[in-house]
Amino acid sequence: MGGMRIHDVRSRLRKVKAIKTWQLFLVFVLLCFTSATLLRIDHIKMTNLRSAVLEADKESNEVALAEDLNALKDFTFNNIIINIVDDNGDKKLEFGTGVFYLEQSYLTATSEALRIASEAEIDDSNPNGNIYAAASAVCRPLAIANGWSWNSPEHIACYQAELAKYPAETISGSTVQAKLPSTELYRREFVSPIWAPTISGFTILITLLLGVVIFIRFLIWIILEITLNLMKKS
Repeated sequence: MGGMRIHDVRSRLRKVKAIKTWQLFLVFVLLCFTSATLLRIDHIKMTNLRSAVLEADKESNEVALAEDLNALKDFTFNNIIINIVDDNGDKKLEFGTGVFYLEQSYLTATSEALRIASEAEIDDSNPNGNIYAAASAVCRPLAIANGWSWNSPEHIACYQAELAKYPAETISGSTVQAKLPSTELYRREFVSPIWAPTISGFTILITLLLGVVIFIRFLIWIILEITLNLMKKS
């Protein structure tokens, strides 16, 4: 009876060994490489779409910006995008585009707010008058001399430097105040799904399933070996 049981265990062990583990492992490695390659391709595609958004923003092309933003959003929402982002010097993994800003759009809105403030009527109750107009009087000639556009970073920086010369209470006490936009209005981030029904998604799924099969097969082989050794000793 014991001999029959040992024979059964040996028979099952031979069946498990008949499936060559090295072949399964080789396929697993190839699938891992393929999955990584497909994820890399999707990441590059996302990066190119994001660059197109930033370029349209830089050129102040609102029509192209809206179209490129939609293209980036649609692609990110329908593909697995693994991204390594810098978080204050620390690298972390995220699914999606990561945070980016429409810098030129923000500068344009800020410049327009400063222009409106600088053209407002002078506040006689403030000894400094319209401080935005005073800043404009300094920065506008510099912009002309240096070829700065009205919404360039240099022009904005000049305004900020001139306004910084006035005490905070002078600015807050003036009836003329620029309604500067919040940077959050120009913050963008699109998050991708952890898994999506794409080529890369199905390749990853098959890779994971094969990895589970290899692990289970190895576990069964160990259990059968232990069982056989225990039967021999008994």
